[in-house]
Order: sequence, then structure tokens, then C-alpha cells
Amino acid sequence: MLRRLTGLIRKEFAQIFRDRALVFILLWAFTAAIYTSGHGRAMEVTNVATAVYDMSQSAASREFLSHLQAPYFRFVAYLDQEEDITKWLDSGKASIVVVIPPDFQRRIDGSSQAHIQVITDGAVAVPATIAVAYIAEISANYSVGVLQQRASAAGFHLSSLPGVDERVRVKFNPNMLSTWFSSLLELMNMFTMVSLLLTAADLVREKEHGTLEQLLVSPVRTIEIFLAKIIPTIVLVLGLSSLSFLLVLKPAFHVPIRGSLLLFYAVAALYVFAMTSMGIAIAVVARNLAQAMMIMLLILQPMVFLSGAWNPPEAMSRWMRWLSFVSPMRYFIDFGYGVILKGNGVALVAWDIAGILILGCVLFSFSLWWFRRSVAR
Repeated sequence: MLRRLTGLIRKEFAQIFRDRALVFILLWAFTAAIYTSGHGRAMEVTNVATAVYDMSQSAASREFLSHLQAPYFRFVAYLDQEEDITKWLDSGKASIVVVIPPDFQRRIDGSSQAHIQVITDGAVAVPATIAVAYIAEISANYSVGVLQQRASAAGFHLSSLPGVDERVRVKFNPNMLSTWFSSLLELMNMFTMVSLLLTAADLVREKEHGTLEQLLVSPVRTIEIFLAKIIPTIVLVLGLSSLSFLLVLKPAFHVPIRGSLLLFYAVAALYVFAMTSMGIAIAVVARNLAQAMMIMLLILQPMVFLSGAWNPPEAMSRWMRWLSFVSPMRYFIDFGYGVILKGNGVALVAWDIAGILILGCVLFSFSLWWFRRSVAR
């Protein structure tokens, strides 16, 4: 069996490396795609194109506007009339417009409350919401500063009043860098997509070219054919992922590796085994490569949204939360962040390992059974 399996594995490697376009796609997926995802999917909002309609033209308004600093805000215009607000927002030259009323200085100096207006382009909802939240926080801090100045002038110190001293500490990603999250998520997405793509495309191509029938009449068993498809994929994906750590994650994004890489790669091999088993099942059902790609997209989209990467499973509806338990991607993403960023050991990720292992065995058994059933027809 070992001799036959070795020969089949050598054939699989030869087929993969003979396809130069496929080799280029694999290298791109684990290097450039992860780099562009880390930089292009940032959650922070910077360089917001900001226009100002300052009807106060006072020292207080200028002081307030001085708090809207780079790199978060970028002033693009100081408007002279109200009609210009619509023009700048409609043309897309400005994303938000800060309107300061003419009585801003008088209200700041008096006993009444001053107001500002922020008009934002809500076509792109997430950046608009974050930019408004930034301005709301700046306004709150400015109000506290004004109150402290008044209290000091009256000989009263706010520190003498009872209050809550809030101190927030962020663990594992203290600077809240979205590049760590995005780049690691893209790496784990590539584990999923490449594992599915390589196995499904290879087996479907064998079916289209008629070489699968030649393998079936040769003195090899079905499980040997399956292992010959799975093992090269595991080796390639794990090897290419090491390029991601060496060339992208560490030098470009400075992602810390707090846990054991040996543990990460051992469980990653189990995950690739599960995904390649799913890829074989797709290839057995599909009649051609185009059909296999469509089935793969049909499966990948729900897997990504149910994985818990973009929103926690606790925020999902109950039936979707239960459905996420049958997705290996949910366990792998939780495991990956736990080991790489948190430094978790086996005891803390045992549930994720068990989920990947059980689903991998189920998928492999189902693929083997379905393939034998299809051949028997």
C-alpha cells in the first residue's frame, strides 16, 4: 500500500507543479492577497474628507475645530454659504460637513448649551457611523475641558467631586490594530478556499479527462486515491502558510505569535484534512469544473458568515448559531486567534480541536461512501 500511495502522491505533486498558472495563484493567495486584505480591510477610519461651515468664526469654534486632527480628519473646504453643503456632499468631495452656528461663542461663554451639527454621507454606512462617533467623543472631551476651565476660574476643582475613574485595558491587541485581525482572517480563509479548490478541481479534472476511470481499474483502492489527493494539499497549504508568516504577517503587520506554532500547524493539518474531504464530496457531485466552482461558492459564503469572524455567534439568531456548529471554519477561526494572538494551550482550545476532528472524520467518511456509491452505479 505504501508503495502505491507514494506513487500516487508523486503524480499529484507533478500535476500541480506542472500547472504554472495554479502555482502562481497559490503563491499570490498566501502572500499578496493577505497583504492587500490586511491593508484594504482596515476597521479604522482615517483621512475623512471634512468640510466646515463655521458661521461663528470665533475663538471657541476655531479651538473646537483644532481637535479634528489628522490622521482621522482631513479638511477639504471651508464653506461660505449653506447651499455649498449639498454640493460638496453630492459630489463626493466631502464625506462629512461640520456646521457651527453663529451663537457658538456666546453659548460657550454664557450659561446655555452650545450645539454643533454634523451632516454625513450615509451611502457608506460604516465609515459614516465611525466618523460621527469620533466627533461625538471629541465633543464630549471638549465639553469636559470647557467645564474644567470654568470650574478652575471659579476656584472650584472637579477632581473634588465623586466620580468613576474608568480605565480600559485591551488584551492581546492593545492598540486595536485591525490589520492583525484582517490579515489572520485572510490567512485562515486561504486555508479554507485553497484546500477546497485544489482537491475539488483536481478530482473533477480527472473525471473530465477520463483518468479517474484508469485509476479505478488500476490495483489501487479508493482510500488510497483519496489520501493521494489529501496529503499533497496538506503539505502545500501548510508550506505556503509558513510563507505568509515569514513574508507578510511578521514583517509587514508585526503580528505577534504568542502560542505554539507546532500546535497551530498540527491542528491546521486536521482542518485542511476536513476541507479536502469536503472538496472531494463536491467533486463527486459535480459533473464539470464550472459546476464544482458554483457549488463551492454556495458552501463558502454561509461558512464565512457563520464562522464568527465578523460577528460573534452569540449575536446570531438561535437557529443560525446552531447551524454554525456544523461548520469546521467556526472552530478553526476560534482556534487560530486563540493560539496565535492569545497564546492558548491545548486545554483552552480542546473544544475547537475536537470539533475539527469530528467534522473532518464525518466529511471524509461521507465522501468515501458517496464516491463508492457513485462508482457502483
